[in-house]
Amino acid sequence: MNKITEITDFLAPELDVYARLSEIQLLNREYPEKGLFIAESPKVIERALDAGYEPVSCLMEKRHIEGEGKEILKRIKDVPVFCAEFDVLTQLTGFKLTRGMLCAMKRKPLPDVKEICENKSRIVILDKVMNPTNVGAVIRSAAALGMDAVILTPGCSDPLYRRSARVSMGTVFQIEWTFSDADSFDVIKSLGFKTVAMALKDNSISVDDPVLAEENKLAVIMGTEGDGLSDKTISECDYTVKIPMYHGVDSLNVAAASAVAFYQLGNKRKSEQ
Repeated sequence: MNKITEITDFLAPELDVYARLSEIQLLNREYPEKGLFIAESPKVIERALDAGYEPVSCLMEKRHIEGEGKEILKRIKDVPVFCAEFDVLTQLTGFKLTRGMLCAMKRKPLPDVKEICENKSRIVILDKVMNPTNVGAVIRSAAALGMDAVILTPGCSDPLYRRSARVSMGTVFQIEWTFSDADSFDVIKSLGFKTVAMALKDNSISVDDPVLAEENKLAVIMGTEGDGLSDKTISECDYTVKIPMYHGVDSLNVAAASAVAFYQLGNKRKSEQ
């Protein structure tokens, strides 16, 4: 049986994780083994549980106890559950909850880049993509469109931030990912990956160029919102690739561009050649 407690005291310390701790505080860089994240919505929580993440507590709208959250509660029977009416939760968290349910979960240690890239043929590298919505959307496209793993540079937003995980629809728990370090680019090249810089340059080839599909291993690199990839990064890549544009449009948002690139370059398209 779940231990369900109705909220009567907004200052209860058990609610700090939902109402008063920032994403950075939850991440806990000083003691990463104590790091937490918040999964939002039954679908995201379900996929996190499927991936083996350990729940710590749950906060939910009262009506969902016998509604959309019922199946989740069956899976977390020994975890404290806090509930309240909709207006109370909005006041507590400062915003409306998606599907009326949050779950605090323990983070897992991240694998290193070599471990995550071995035996893969298509990976994504996100370089300083800071918007959590874009990170979540790119990861969702990567999972759906035939990419094997996602590598993020330290300047990227964390895929387990609440908004990133929610926008990804929980696919952050269905595709492997990790953060890179200073030597990661060399590691990726040493594993036989040809690197693809997505950039609108005069010497860029089209994303549908047959030479790309013929490569056994590709690492597709996408840059930050606005500035894109640095000239240094582009010069170090094997290919510079663009998505053809029409009607005077100069570029696509990184999330939209990722969907086009992954559809064209992902494993499914490779297998069709």
